[in-house]
Amino acid sequence: MGALSDQTAVEQAIAANGDYRAEQALRFMSPFEVKNLLVAYAKDGDKSSARTMLNAGRGNPNWTAATPRAAFFLLGSFALEEARRTIDRPDVGLAGMPPSKGCADRFQVFMQGRTTGSDAEGALFLQNALSWLTKQGFDPDDLIHEWTQGVIGCEYPMPDRILANTQRILNRYLSVAVCDGDSAHEPYDLFATEGGTAAMCYLFYSLKCNFLINPGDTMALMTPIFTPYLEIPHLNDYNLNVVNINASTTDSEGRHTWQYPDKELEKLADPSIKLLCLVNPSNPPSYAMDEASRAKLIDIVRTKNPNLLIITDDVYGTFVPHYRSIFADLPENTACVYSFSKYFGATGWRLATIACAESNKFDELIAALPAEKKAILKQRYACLTDNIEAVKFIDRMVADSRLVALNGTAGLSTPQQVQMALFAMAELMDPERTYRKAMQRLVATRYDLLWKGFGETPVPDPLRADYYSLIDLGEWAEKLYGAGFRKWLQEHYDSLDIVVRLAQDAGVVLMDGAGFDGPEWSARVSLANLNTDDYGTIGSDIARILGDYAAVWQKETAAQ
Repeated sequence: MGALSDQTAVEQAIAANGDYRAEQALRFMSPFEVKNLLVAYAKDGDKSSARTMLNAGRGNPNWTAATPRAAFFLLGSFALEEARRTIDRPDVGLAGMPPSKGCADRFQVFMQGRTTGSDAEGALFLQNALSWLTKQGFDPDDLIHEWTQGVIGCEYPMPDRILANTQRILNRYLSVAVCDGDSAHEPYDLFATEGGTAAMCYLFYSLKCNFLINPGDTMALMTPIFTPYLEIPHLNDYNLNVVNINASTTDSEGRHTWQYPDKELEKLADPSIKLLCLVNPSNPPSYAMDEASRAKLIDIVRTKNPNLLIITDDVYGTFVPHYRSIFADLPENTACVYSFSKYFGATGWRLATIACAESNKFDELIAALPAEKKAILKQRYACLTDNIEAVKFIDRMVADSRLVALNGTAGLSTPQQVQMALFAMAELMDPERTYRKAMQRLVATRYDLLWKGFGETPVPDPLRADYYSLIDLGEWAEKLYGAGFRKWLQEHYDSLDIVVRLAQDAGVVLMDGAGFDGPEWSARVSLANLNTDDYGTIGSDIARILGDYAAVWQKETAAQ
């Protein structure tokens, strides 16, 4: 394909009726794999021009939460000093394991000597964290020993599901982060995992292993949605039938509001639907479910499908003011997945947790399985205990994550758990939510610049997370140039053509929205991973590309 700005090349493609076999082949690929190809296109274009590639494809944030990281690295210095109390062989670089008795007092002395200078940020944070947690009833020596032993990484995770103090800290954090401060259902049972992706894998696998979903069963997805949720159910491991609950609402001007009409939610009243998966706020539209949809969903589950199991992925919740997860209102039905990756700029850390209510439908449905299936499960988990029926679903997940036989070495690495606890403390000790408000302003500013570059003045919406923006290019083609242009565009081009040409001709990499079960002619823009000013450029490039197509259409129409 030639450069779109060269209209002769476009006209030649039209005259030849186009050859879009390449784009059509991409339809079978994950949008993340398509994104890699678009990056290659954009890089090729960079070689022949002075432009800079703008990769707004992947949602890896370009910020990091600095203070809890400063605390982590300083804590490591203290932990190493502690380790040398038991064995100290500097001649061979050998130390022992941090002792517990009196460690909190030694911790205070260590930090007091570092409250000025380069260590001050981490030292003050750690001092405040110990003070705050002690007032909440944590034992100082027990807490500091968990942190020093954890950051050194000298022991297997014990308990394997999650460290004891880390679980207590994360319980408080989840109430703040995804339940808008509602702690009525605490404490939750938590399983610390290697990021949200591992949490997804563990959940689906244990649901299958424990006969909560079976081949041929029906599940529902609230779409558009993160692509793996679309792909996993159809793997031969699961072979599930899928019903989509489509976010198809529009406003008075025909623009997407990305909410769920009642007729879509009412599909969930069918008791044959065993499982519901949602990302809330959504990916890629990046909108939290509104109160009407929440209330409708809650009522349907409580009155018509009380055994519905729900997986809610709430990674973007902290980007919406006063966000409230469905987990807060349907805790018995719901497994909540929360990842620290995006909010704290920690994708490389692989930090997440699965939360379940202490009393829940997962355990209840396992207890109600027929005798022959219970016998199979008794054999599967026999190496864990002689009382299999007492093992909770969340603990079965831990065992399943290591194929049961390796349960003794299960669990997220302890340094990762310590960093996760420190991230959580950063939020808990910030009653004014200064970091959260800063993150929300940052992505909102980028959203505004993107749409202003596109020629549109965005309207504030308290439900919008602004981590991504899903642009329906077909809708905007019609709004800008009329229904005739939209029809012409669809007749002459594959819907992937615009994102391909953006990469080739403008060096802008976006993701195909249809790959998330969004509108066919749509593109996802990540608002997380580029310099803020770049988003105005991306908006202008999208508008220019659409204008180039329109110029060809107008010329062709005038010639008829």
